[in-house]
Amino acid sequence: MKRIKDVMTRDVEVLSPDATLRQAAEKMRQFNVGPLPIRDGDRLVGEVTDRDLEERGIALGHDPNTSRVSSVMTEDVEFIHPDASLDEATELMRDRQLRRLLVVDDHRNLIGIVSLGDLAQETSEATTGQTLERISEPSRSAH
Repeated sequence: MKRIKDVMTRDVEVLSPDATLRQAAEKMRQFNVGPLPIRDGDRLVGEVTDRDLEERGIALGHDPNTSRVSSVMTEDVEFIHPDASLDEATELMRDRQLRRLLVVDDHRNLIGIVSLGDLAQETSEATTGQTLERISEPSRSAH
């Protein structure tokens, strides 16, 4: 049976919590990504998204040249262990409405990322379709 470590992407673009909002935005543009993991050394400490930069940063008056990613990042991020099954990842993505999961070792060191696309190549079309449908539903917390 395949595990997350068999399908994850190991080369993940990351930022330091001390990076500026501008550096985060530039890296997102350069690599055409919306989320970036925040790592202090090897340890995962959070994630910042383009939406975080907009809503918690710019909209609240943070200077993108001096404000740090640590001031707008989400610290409580979902992650999965590399030995988890693909079914576990699919279920977690479906339940939490996520298109990707960060992969960490026992010490919370970031070692990879797994996306719905990675899982789609390894699971049935029906499973992928159900997961995408659930992820795409409006958030239960939306008003």
